Amino acid sequence: MIELTNITSTEIYAWVILPFLIFFARVCDVSLGTIRIIFVSKGLKYLAPLIGFFEIIIWLLAIGQIIQNLTNVYYYIFYAAGFAIGNFVGILIDEKLKIGTVGVRIITRKDAQGLVSALKKANYGLTVLDAEGSNGMVKIIFTVVNRQNIQDVIKIVKKYNSKAFYSIEDIRYVSEVLPTHTKTWYSKDISIFFRWLRKAK
Repeated sequence: MIELTNITSTEIYAWVILPFLIFFARVCDVSLGTIRIIFVSKGLKYLAPLIGFFEIIIWLLAIGQIIQNLTNVYYYIFYAAGFAIGNFVGILIDEKLKIGTVGVRIITRKDAQGLVSALKKANYGLTVLDAEGSNGMVKIIFTVVNRQNIQDVIKIVKKYNSKAFYSIEDIRYVSEVLPTHTKTWYSKDISIFFRWLRKAK
């Protein structure tokens, strides 16, 4: 049976295992860093530092290996590749989490009564304005929704007016809790975690 000390001294470890460990560690810490920045922008003051704690530990492990092998350019390539892929993975995770609220602005020249009624029926709060566009009068419909509900709103818009123009913008704070059609996992779980910490003291 090969001992751990023998494995770490082999060329396989130096040229295969360690580079991929550096790559994987870099992917993890950059992904966490991307998510942490997103959490900060969303005002999630408890989750952001928790993510940052694990992010810096993983980064220290990766940079420690680079410092021990400063003359090996091969490790630099894996370190840089992990950084690049980590950004991509972080964005994918953010798209899956769908945290925060957004403002949806819909502009339509078609009669918007059916669209407005459908959005109200789906329990979305609306502001509807008459405006003048370059080609005549239009209706501007504005609503603030949770990110989980973006696809539902777009589906309703396309059903009632497939040619309507719409734009979506991130919103950091809202003055009231918005209704959502999907479960928001993080708000409940993180509050339970911090209640447990207070009891442990």
